[in-house]
Amino acid sequence: MQAQEHAQTALDFLEKADMHFAEDDQIQASEKLWGAAAHAVMAVALERGWPHTSDILLKRAAERLAVEYDDPIIAGRFCVAEKFRYDSCYLFMEEYEWQTDRPKVRDLVARVLALRGDGGQNGHSQDTPLP
Repeated sequence: MQAQEHAQTALDFLEKADMHFAEDDQIQASEKLWGAAAHAVMAVALERGWPHTSDILLKRAAERLAVEYDDPIIAGRFCVAEKFRYDSCYLFMEEYEWQTDRPKVRDLVARVLALRGDGGQNGHSQDTPLP
């Protein structure tokens, strides 16, 4: 899958998450929100040649972006997205969490996808070590 395909999948998953939340399908909605975050990070990691083929590598890539762009919100919101991943398996989130955390995942996807094509041109090295 190419970076553009990952980016489009992230956006598609956000739409599907909304549809599943409207249907009260917590499992699918949570899974799609996690998928949207994961595919957004994959898109940027792939463009930069960063490892991204496991959950821990995705988390490291998100943390690396947070450091590189001096934007700790990226790492924090990735952790929120991980919560949806676990919710898709264990259904532990309450409705108020869905309401407060869904926009955070949407924001993460928007922030990360906005970095596509930058390639670290923000004054930081592409060789920034993984945290």
